[in-house]
Amino acid sequence: MKRLIIFAIVYMASLQASHAQVNPPPRARHSFTVIAHRGDHVKYPENTLEGYAEAIKNEADYVEIDIRTTKDGELVSMHDGTVNRMTEGTGNVKDLTLAEIEQLHVRSRDSLDRAVYRVPTFKQILALCKDKIYIYIDYKNADVSVAYAMLKEYGMEKQVLVYINNPQQFIDWRKVAPGMPLMVSLPGNVKDVDGIKAFIDKVKPDILDGGWKEYTPAMVASAKAMGLTVWPDIQSQNEAQNWDEALTKGFTGLQTDHPADLVKFLKSKGLR
Repeated sequence: MKRLIIFAIVYMASLQASHAQVNPPPRARHSFTVIAHRGDHVKYPENTLEGYAEAIKNEADYVEIDIRTTKDGELVSMHDGTVNRMTEGTGNVKDLTLAEIEQLHVRSRDSLDRAVYRVPTFKQILALCKDKIYIYIDYKNADVSVAYAMLKEYGMEKQVLVYINNPQQFIDWRKVAPGMPLMVSLPGNVKDVDGIKAFIDKVKPDILDGGWKEYTPAMVASAKAMGLTVWPDIQSQNEAQNWDEALTKGFTGLQTDHPADLVKFLKSKGLR
């Protein structure tokens, strides 16, 4: 599970105390935001251009992608640190060149699917998504300066948000791109309004993630009052049974494994 490393929060906050501003996410296209977890990975393999294109087709607001760096410094999207689970290859992404990764086939969960899927580069994702869908970057392993330069090259720096996996990433993004909206997970020890206020005051994130069940309506309202957006994870095989309850908590967005179905549900509620 994605988690901010709690033991380093105080250290991180002390370094970032001057960054008290809140950077909002890109301008909302709908009253309720739908984030496609690793693209539409129920229909297509996760983190593929096909999965991202399907999310665009079905009117999701964001695709969530995972960024890692190859041996020769190229950025690609792969959730795991290795290529073992998703391809016929083996080894760490960081130990393989882009040419080696481009030869691999991304596995489909459908045994009858004979289509060829490849590991996409960050550049390919930017080209596909620009002006069509926003990008939620789960920042696994990459140089911030390189990634931000690429965003500017494609004119996408205002069409993304960045999910932070460790304190150094937070520090690096604030230094290189102080206006970038940064998302962190709610720590497991934050259980009430006082806890969420203290956490926000220390860390100064722009957007909050975490599991949807971790929040109470009062906590969501408190975060909003402090200027933060709360878009938690609800993704699971049977998540649809939880959508109504999630709405009662006051969220304005969710990360989902079923973006097309969630969009249809929201439309039925008059929220899209």
